[in-house]
Amino acid sequence: MRLVLIGPPGAGKGTQATLLGRRFGIPHISTGDLFRENVSHGTPLGQEARRYLDAGELVPDHVTGAMVRRRLEEPDARRGFLLDGFPRTVEQAHALTTILARTGAVLDAVVEFDAPEHIVVERLRGRGRSDDTEEVIRHRQQVYRRQTAPLLAHYTDIVLTVHAVGTVEEITDRALEALADLPGAA
Repeated sequence: MRLVLIGPPGAGKGTQATLLGRRFGIPHISTGDLFRENVSHGTPLGQEARRYLDAGELVPDHVTGAMVRRRLEEPDARRGFLLDGFPRTVEQAHALTTILARTGAVLDAVVEFDAPEHIVVERLRGRGRSDDTEEVIRHRQQVYRRQTAPLLAHYTDIVLTVHAVGTVEEITDRALEALADLPGAA
């Protein structure tokens, strides 16, 4: 099963990705983890990413795409994966299609974890991180909506929307129900 998980910051994608990955026996691949791993190991891609990160800039699509491509080539991702944080834009979605086409693979679904803004703001403020001010959180929500609307339209035929309010278990159950008809979900 090849899945992309999307949702606003605070919707619980990371938590759900870990649980769903265990359930289906496929790796949860987070771009944040890929950045940290490549930077900490001093890989050429990590060194390139670090230059942008240290300058407070976004890592360019070609660097992120190369990290994702290399990760998807690892043996544990051959049976499937859950991508969290990639693609974020339609351009990155095209890059992912190209990456998968090399092996004849396609995405099975894009799972959108949908939660009202006031809920995700409350969740993120509850984390107590210094950078999680309400103003910063709301700005991240706006950026997410601006970037994600075109992405949802791009993937319209394979988007499965999961209501991401409730307990972790309730949300997981909804996600499993949404995925139940896909190959490999049994």
